[in-house]
Amino acid sequence: MELVIGDKNLSSWSLRPWLVLKRTGAPFIETLVRLNRDDTPAQIQKHSPSGMIPALKVDGEVIWDSMAICVYLAETFPQVQMWPKDPIARALARSAACEMHAGFASLRGECPMDLSKRVKIDVSQATAVNLRRLSALWGGMRARFGQGGPFLFGEWSIADAFYTPVATRIRTYGLVMSDYGDAGAAGAYVETLLEQPEFLEWERAALEDAKAA
Repeated sequence: MELVIGDKNLSSWSLRPWLVLKRTGAPFIETLVRLNRDDTPAQIQKHSPSGMIPALKVDGEVIWDSMAICVYLAETFPQVQMWPKDPIARALARSAACEMHAGFASLRGECPMDLSKRVKIDVSQATAVNLRRLSALWGGMRARFGQGGPFLFGEWSIADAFYTPVATRIRTYGLVMSDYGDAGAAGAYVETLLEQPEFLEWERAALEDAKAA
């Protein structure tokens, strides 16, 4: 398998399936395409028919969406248990991951992922709404399903991969979840995601690459 990704410092879309692929334990080739350059579209087109990355190459096929890649990996490596076993928890984990995949536009736009950056900002009202939704979602899922571990549904799942880039945004821009209705569970969840060895491996490479760029 070959995973085509964007710059690790910036590409939240690439981080999600990379974390899932690392959890499988399967060997893979990592191919980097530099973002925000004149030739970026042409370089991506060499790998992805949609003109977007990440993209997973496997058995002569290209899977070009981060959610589709993660679903493929969950089906290919069922022994890793990437979704909760309980049917309701599994459905809600998929709902949470899809909400991240398609939503939170204001937070994405106002607070893009940048692992090398640390600032303190006052967010817009629209982003504050996004953050309050995150506090409610994370706190609610942790209260209902978090008894089995520190992740959103207890044990690690694809939903956690999708919210890891959000956790980096919260840290990067000095956001405090208790300012947005969190009673403690959401802030603790952010810390948990940022402490995972797979993320720390990605972050080390991202910071080294950012310094060299």
